[in-house]
Amino acid sequence: MPGIVISLLLLACLSGGTAAAAEINLWPDGVPEPRVPAEPAEKVEVGKDGISRRSHVSTPRLVVFAPPQQGDAKPRPAVIVVPGGGFNILADEHEGSDVCRWFNDRGFAAFLLLYRVPTGTFEIPNAAPVLDAQKAVHEVRRRAAEFAVDPAKIALLGFSAGGQTALVAADSPARFPGAPADDACRPDALVLIYPWKVADGDAVRDDITLDAKAPPTFILQAADDKASPADNAAVLYRGLLAAKVPAEIHILETGGHGFGMKPQAGGGVVADWPNVTLEWLRRRGF
Repeated sequence: MPGIVISLLLLACLSGGTAAAAEINLWPDGVPEPRVPAEPAEKVEVGKDGISRRSHVSTPRLVVFAPPQQGDAKPRPAVIVVPGGGFNILADEHEGSDVCRWFNDRGFAAFLLLYRVPTGTFEIPNAAPVLDAQKAVHEVRRRAAEFAVDPAKIALLGFSAGGQTALVAADSPARFPGAPADDACRPDALVLIYPWKVADGDAVRDDITLDAKAPPTFILQAADDKASPADNAAVLYRGLLAAKVPAEIHILETGGHGFGMKPQAGGGVVADWPNVTLEWLRRRGF
């Protein structure tokens, strides 16, 4: 099937009984500018902190996490997960594959976006990742029947720099060559977990437009987050309300930055963020 590369590694069964069966090459006819060089080659390394980090992604793609199809073959909601990493690497395990598996276990089709990095030194660091995110939404919607996905229930979930990427992708016109109408590239819900630099002072980012096209938005982060200040999230939330975009915000007292799906000592409210997010999505019909 065009655009799909089968990976023997990804065919292995994963925790929870789900398997990542395929990768979707987002740009089979060539990656648009700005490109990341193919050398050095992409690699994954595990740091002393136990966190897996992926670097040098020059071929943007979606990793498919499809749960077993139920007997009634009813279309299911989908979530596209956009990991963080400061536009230099991708923390695509605890902010990526682990999240996809969690949603799989709750009946979602999940897709992990491996967008271009590093782009932190590019003139516009989020430019290439935003193109990849918009194309990802378009591809999942275009091929919804193939993955038994409801094309009207596609959520985009981003962490940190991935949150910024998801926000700009969802709240600005489709920018990639040959893009269809904007609505085909916009998610039906937007989830931002400790999103990075979503506001400048008292104003939201100038590369987004908050209007009637903006999807319902959920924001969650910790008040003691030094990398993504809670004030920025509050500015975005106020902007969403002013634009009459359905929005919800949760600012936890503690938790810091980058918690993702990492195990939390004693559990607590940080560990419960996936359930809070899922509850919001369910209320929106997912």
